[in-house]
Amino acid sequence: MHTAEYTFSQRTVSCYFDADITSIGDLIKDVNIVIVTDENIFEHHAEKISVFPVIKFTAGEEHKNQATADYIINELIKLGAHKNTCLVAVGGGVVTDITGYVASVYMRGIQFGLVPTSVLAMVDAAIGGKNGIDVGVYKNMVGTISQPEFILYDYSFLETLPVKEWVNGFAEVIKHACIKDELLFKVLEKYSLHEYQADKTLIADLIEKNVEIKTSVVTNDEFEKGERKLLNFGHTIGHAIENLHGIPHGHAVSIGMVAACNLSVQLNNFHADDAARIVRLLARYHLPVDVETDHAKVLEVLKMDKKRQGEGVQFILLQKIGKAEIKFISLAELEKHFKEIV
Repeated sequence: MHTAEYTFSQRTVSCYFDADITSIGDLIKDVNIVIVTDENIFEHHAEKISVFPVIKFTAGEEHKNQATADYIINELIKLGAHKNTCLVAVGGGVVTDITGYVASVYMRGIQFGLVPTSVLAMVDAAIGGKNGIDVGVYKNMVGTISQPEFILYDYSFLETLPVKEWVNGFAEVIKHACIKDELLFKVLEKYSLHEYQADKTLIADLIEKNVEIKTSVVTNDEFEKGERKLLNFGHTIGHAIENLHGIPHGHAVSIGMVAACNLSVQLNNFHADDAARIVRLLARYHLPVDVETDHAKVLEVLKMDKKRQGEGVQFILLQKIGKAEIKFISLAELEKHFKEIV
């Protein structure tokens, strides 16, 4: 195990890499630990986490809502959880998001830590302090920015991760390369999903590189006033497609990145050859690059996006691979190009 520390406005977050979840009791002392997880994780890893009280809920994005948050809060009350309780999320992005949200509001805030168990959660959802729930088709409409005490990376959880969830996570890895790291993009072009699955050192290095990229962005702009918005590349259209079609987050972000690439070519002088490289890389990692959708419905959801400002949306466009920028696009302009880009 090795440790890195990242300082945010609220606290310094310790990241424990190549760690073992069974060591949590030694890493955080003098608190009452309560595990929050979903039924899938509990089914596969009950023996690792049942040394502490466990609150589990039904797996799936459709359960990332206020009803599940209320359920967890009521279970905490039954357990007698108090200000000296530390919630520990063990799971993917749904579990980490909702646990951080509950911890932020229960008794006006208690400690929490994260043990991400999927590639997606390890490289993205667990990092940066964004916590929240969905409201109908509006993803992450309600939430907080609150940093965990720690993030623990136990790579043994990846051994039971379904292939489709590996694919899901690589959308965010590719996103980081597109907006911040051309060298990482070239590395991803060199390897395959199977090689990352088969080589523990390779995937550990990749995860730690992505943690470094995202944490660097967030520490520079924790409350999303500027640079952090770049992390929304592919998400503006992706979120709308995700909830309208009920497809996995990574798949939707992949489709959203292709749309953003197409828009970058049309509006931002992004080279069409580089857009094609991105499409090829997404396909290399088995991610979808298009979808049959109702464009009018997608636009309706976009109009309620958190990034909307007046009669337009702040879109993340590429200048080149490894460099992105924030660009305001009017809803009228977006609608004009929409059927060509999605």
